[in-house]
Amino acid sequence: MAIEIRQLPCLSDNYGYLVQDQETGAVASIDSPDPHAINTALQDAGWRLTHILNTHHHFDHAGGNLALKEKWNCKIIGPRAESEEIPGLDIAAGEGDVISLGASKAKVYDTPGHTLGHIVYHFEADGAAFVGDTIFALGCGRLFEGTPAQMYNSLAKIAAWPDNDLLYCAHEYSQANARFAVTVDPQNNALSARAEEIDLLRRRGQPTVPSSVAQERATNPFLRSNDPGVQATVGMSHADPIDVFAEIRKRKDKF
Repeated sequence: MAIEIRQLPCLSDNYGYLVQDQETGAVASIDSPDPHAINTALQDAGWRLTHILNTHHHFDHAGGNLALKEKWNCKIIGPRAESEEIPGLDIAAGEGDVISLGASKAKVYDTPGHTLGHIVYHFEADGAAFVGDTIFALGCGRLFEGTPAQMYNSLAKIAAWPDNDLLYCAHEYSQANARFAVTVDPQNNALSARAEEIDLLRRRGQPTVPSSVAQERATNPFLRSNDPGVQATVGMSHADPIDVFAEIRKRKDKF
């Protein structure tokens, strides 16, 4: 692997990630949820921050930009569609752009839904993607700005990636997501087993992310709105998968 990833808990339930290109030593913080935690992790690793890769404009993702930029003079990259809302933005990026972190490269995908301009960063050669609040383990982001169709299509982009690619999401929501998921996909044995595994990890104080693309395709109800069993459970057999997705998201919002 050409990158090294360090995962750090931030705020109440966020995860921060530091990504180092091992050839050049360039280091990116994925979003900036907690400058103090990020600086502590940088110091522990002996790394120097060169970039911030923002996924979207929410405060728990971009609120630490200016403090980190002042300390490190790092370059801030963020979504083109939210360029007015990203503090300290240097480079605006969108669908199809390729971001260089030293010798490593991340392809940018537009993933509107949670916000209208949300983007994700896919280090294809390393099988790692930083997906912000678009997809979580067994869940997806709440639709604060986008439509169900937008989020459905955004998730479809991620679901098309290779099975073993790892998805580094921004929150530890897996237990709550699992409790909901089994209500709409109760016959899914893979989901039941995963829910038990998540409970065990949390009892041990361990993170439940990253997860793999294959895991999410098999167990995440928001990627399974075309599954006959899920459709039957929500009373929408043979319906448009986007409409089923919208119903699942509505149920999760009220769960």
